[in-house]
Amino acid sequence: MKKNIGTKDRMIRLSFGILLLGLSIWYHSWVLLGLAVFTFYEALASWCVWYQIIGKNTCPISSGKSKK
Repeated sequence: MKKNIGTKDRMIRLSFGILLLGLSIWYHSWVLLGLAVFTFYEALASWCVWYQIIGKNTCPISSGKSKK
C-alpha cells in the first residue's frame, strides 16, 4: 500500500477516531468501535481506501521520482 494521506488529513482522522471511540464507549456500540478502529488504522498507516479508489493523494512524500 502506497501512502496517500498527508499530515493534516492524518490528524483529522486521528481526532475523528478519538471522537468515534468516545461515542462507542458512551453508546456501547460495536459498530462505532469498528469505525473508530478503522479510522485509527487509516491515520497510522497513512493510507485511505477511498483516496486509492479515486486516485487522490495528499501525502507530501514524492512517488519515488528524484528531483534533480
